[in-house]
Amino acid sequence: MSHGIYIQNGVLVISSRIKKTKKKNGFLYSMRLWLVVALIAVTISPLFIMRLVALNNIEAQLRTRRVGELSNYALILSNQIVRSNYFKGENMEIVHADMNQSATMYNGRILILDNHYNIIKDTYSTLDGLISISNETIQAMGGESVKNYNKEDGMLELAVPITTEDKSQVLGVILFYSSTLDIQKTCDSIGRSYNGITTALVGLCILLSLVIANLFTKPLKRVANSIDRMAEGHFDEEIHLRGFSEIKTISDSFNMMLKKMQKVENSRQEFVSNVSHELKTPITSIKVLADSLNMQENVPNEVYKEFMQDIVVEIDRENQIINDLLALVKMDKAVAELNISQVNVNDMLEMILKRLRPIAAKRNIELVFESFRQVSAECDEVKMNLAFTNLVENGIKYNVAGGWVKVSLDADHKYFYVKVTDSGIGIPKEYQDQIFERFYRVDKARSRETGGTGLGLAITKNIILMHDGAIKVVSKEDEGSTFVVRIPLKYVHENANGGVKNEKN
Repeated sequence: MSHGIYIQNGVLVISSRIKKTKKKNGFLYSMRLWLVVALIAVTISPLFIMRLVALNNIEAQLRTRRVGELSNYALILSNQIVRSNYFKGENMEIVHADMNQSATMYNGRILILDNHYNIIKDTYSTLDGLISISNETIQAMGGESVKNYNKEDGMLELAVPITTEDKSQVLGVILFYSSTLDIQKTCDSIGRSYNGITTALVGLCILLSLVIANLFTKPLKRVANSIDRMAEGHFDEEIHLRGFSEIKTISDSFNMMLKKMQKVENSRQEFVSNVSHELKTPITSIKVLADSLNMQENVPNEVYKEFMQDIVVEIDRENQIINDLLALVKMDKAVAELNISQVNVNDMLEMILKRLRPIAAKRNIELVFESFRQVSAECDEVKMNLAFTNLVENGIKYNVAGGWVKVSLDADHKYFYVKVTDSGIGIPKEYQDQIFERFYRVDKARSRETGGTGLGLAITKNIILMHDGAIKVVSKEDEGSTFVVRIPLKYVHENANGGVKNEKN
């Protein structure tokens, strides 16, 4: 499921693109599936690696122990041969009996060679009297013990020299061949036991993986279901997820987003209602005035002229609302539409005050401009002019007769600051966070008397944000208001490649 939540021209749009075809390969892209696969791979792979390493180590240790036993026996047999004068024909039956017993015990074969490489005794009795010359026997005749493991035949091979008690002379060689078949069987038995344990652990791992995957994905399913509900227009269902702290964070963030969506939806509905009302009111007045003229016969020119003048006022009011709405729509578009140029902010503010002084004079309101330094900044002069005009006009409209509006300008190395302070009626604290919303007016009756549309501050804020600036208000009821605007001296915005560039005309 694909969801999109965004605001377009002041209207909340929730896009829910639900397609049945998404399930075509949905299983392969399931988070639960890959989480299960990952958990199984992480838990099972070590088990098989451990099995392989453990069995190899066990087999190597058993072979090493077997070689040690064979070496010890070969040394004992060598001493026995020397002490019994075996090569002189004495006690041969005793030595042969001991050899046969040991060969049987180790599932192997023992050969005794004299110093001329003649085979004196073969426990298999097939090579007696023959000669055996090989690399191993030659090395052993040189007094060196040789130990080999023939993996293909599964045999341990030892060639041990038979020396005199003082080690000064090599009398012959003992060849000992021992099968590792019993070792292999032992390892196979251990492997089967290990396989049983591994299979049980694999099953347990799969079960735990499914449980863990479900534990992780179940909250996400609830979030997805809530988004589906949002797509249908329901914004009143918060979710409360329990478990890991990250899951709780998702829950809290989602609920916070939900509250903001509720607020935006309420704002959208109020916006539509206000637009309808504001546009309908002048039309209603025009219709009433026109009907009044139509219902009267022989209307005097004075009355006709008065009614027509009232109609013109209502048309101007309607035109002003439409212009403000169009301006607001333009503010919602891309920042690239700004016409950036180098602007003398002092001259711009002085021109605004000069233009508004006649309006202020009607209510005996004094306009004061205070500049701490000359300020030149990169901005859209037309839009910035509109923003500061709205602020000063509001200071005049919502002031008391004989009051004042003070505009001050200052700057540092990075920003310039414009402060608009008035001696007017002020704004109650509970409304200060809402005055920048579209069509929001604290005193609607007074706003209509002063000709306000309720869009001025919304337009002002959008213009300031388009310039990467900020605006805040400080106000007390019946004590006046102060609007503080901060705008960067240099206009910089990111381009499509993620870099930054200045825009100047």
